[in-house]
Amino acid sequence: MAETINEKKDGVIKRLTGNSLVMWLLTGVLVIGAGAGIVYWAVSSQYVYTDNAVVEADVTDLTPSVGGILNAVSVNVGDIVPANTVVAQVGNQLLKTKTVSQIVDTDTAIGSSVAPGTPVVKVVDPSQLRVVARVDEDKGLADIKVGDQTVFTVDAFGSEKFQGIVDEISPTARQGDIVFNISDKRQINQFDVKIRFDTTKYPQLKNGMSAKVWIYKQ
Repeated sequence: MAETINEKKDGVIKRLTGNSLVMWLLTGVLVIGAGAGIVYWAVSSQYVYTDNAVVEADVTDLTPSVGGILNAVSVNVGDIVPANTVVAQVGNQLLKTKTVSQIVDTDTAIGSSVAPGTPVVKVVDPSQLRVVARVDEDKGLADIKVGDQTVFTVDAFGSEKFQGIVDEISPTARQGDIVFNISDKRQINQFDVKIRFDTTKYPQLKNGMSAKVWIYKQ
């Protein structure tokens, strides 16, 4: 009687399992796979990762104390200028930087009327740049401590790695950004983790650049 398909399959399986070399190879594959999984778990458990991060600093608005006509703006977005640099003139008032500053926004409506306290030029202090990582409350936030070592990459520079240290962990959740757990539709709060780095060592890092961060647990 001709062999059935199932009988043929059983015969193949018996021949394979009876071959010591085949069994040795299969065992090796399983061991390697399990080992790789264990190594991945061991390594990944040592850090908290997020790809939701940005290089930024607090923005300072340069505003006139007295209203007037915007007569001139002498800087462009992206410029880095020394302290006490005149960046704009409103009426007879000269607007100056207080520190070394990078220009992030300007009012270009020359000849328009500017009210007191209205931002004409916005700047950041490059020495105060930080990587601000947004970490979900259920993704290792409790394991992060001030002083933790970090490695981060910036989209603009591909896989190049930069080093930093956790400088501050926000005591309150971010406002406005709502994240939900897909499984139970619970709202997940995000917290800002600020990472300090040597701005003189990495002058290529600019305000607004997107980043990915690995925070290593102590």
